[in-house]
Amino acid sequence: MKQTVLRKYAKLIAVKGVNIQKGQDVVITAQLDQPKFVEMLVDECYKAGAKKVTVEFRHQPLYKLHVRHQTVTELAKVEEWEKAKLQHYVDTLPATIYLTSADPDGMKGVNQKKSAKAEQKSYPILKPYYDKMENKQQWCIAAVPGAAWAKKVFPGMRVSQAIEKLWEAILFTSRVTDDPIAAWNEHNKDLHDRCDYLNNLGIAELHYKGDNGTDLTVGMIPEGMFMGADEKTLKGVSFNANIPSEECFTSPMRGKAEGIVYATKPLSYNGELIENFSVRFEGGKAVEVRAEKNQALLEQMISMDEGAAYLGECALIPVNSPINESGILFYNTLFDENASCHLALGMGFTNTIRGYEDKTLEECREMGVNDSMNHEDFMIGYEGLDIDAVTRDGKTVPIFRRGKWAF
Repeated sequence: MKQTVLRKYAKLIAVKGVNIQKGQDVVITAQLDQPKFVEMLVDECYKAGAKKVTVEFRHQPLYKLHVRHQTVTELAKVEEWEKAKLQHYVDTLPATIYLTSADPDGMKGVNQKKSAKAEQKSYPILKPYYDKMENKQQWCIAAVPGAAWAKKVFPGMRVSQAIEKLWEAILFTSRVTDDPIAAWNEHNKDLHDRCDYLNNLGIAELHYKGDNGTDLTVGMIPEGMFMGADEKTLKGVSFNANIPSEECFTSPMRGKAEGIVYATKPLSYNGELIENFSVRFEGGKAVEVRAEKNQALLEQMISMDEGAAYLGECALIPVNSPINESGILFYNTLFDENASCHLALGMGFTNTIRGYEDKTLEECREMGVNDSMNHEDFMIGYEGLDIDAVTRDGKTVPIFRRGKWAF
């Protein structure tokens, strides 16, 4: 891939993704797949005004070894130096960039129950730090191609060809054009306009109906709102949390979901794929899940904590999005969730509450935003999906027809 194009992508992440402020620290988390691009991104972060850029590398095979050889107690332990680092982040609020490139099947064979128990034990220790940073810092998830991921997406190619092809797909769907910043400004405006329309309807519930068997009604929070594209920190700094992003999303009312929904793409969860699955809701809770592949892992996912079986997000994306029209199944949630409509089980977003700036996290959650250690998106959109909004004054308004916007 041409270095000039990759440089534009790196600048897009630094300037439009996290929108680094002059003198701000930056933390980049990445796998070991594209070190040269990480160097380029670090350079662009400094050019954007960063005071200090820290890179934290991750490697799936190492985590598999940790799970195999450590006890649950040791895996779950949060060392004092780790707490000190998190407190430093609370104090300094660095812009945080996550570069995803992991193998979708990279954790196959790991003891998932052991890993889950460790996560359940460590999360209560970590959560207070996360809550103190909620809505206060810019963050962005973007992607670079890993060799195993590229071969999963393009199995018939040599590794080098597959990586190049995946680079092309990432850059195309991320709107890395001649002027990516201008392209994102235009894209953000379109998504904001759609959110304004949705927010002016006064939606009480959304009804999802598909010829694949999906028949689900989800209640909305009266004070809730749809958001899309760039959002703002509590200090008013705008950022794009996902590159790419095609969604208008909101957090629904916890406890208000009835019916069944069928996933239309595989879900990569904890480094393994869950495929051909459905979720049935009663009283807002996922009470039954069925999957042709990794049923036990799906059941584990919705039992991680009390909120893991409740919805935290409803996201609207038409099937004529650039990602879906690429015809590529990415086996990566960042991309596949932006190909068509999705739901998320687990944690909701407190900044989808009107006036959240003047409320505590607890107050937003009391209003209906779900809380959980998990936030797992799964795709439900396709050409046969219709969505209607039932408004608070009793009207029914078409939102999606045959997988596309109805307005």
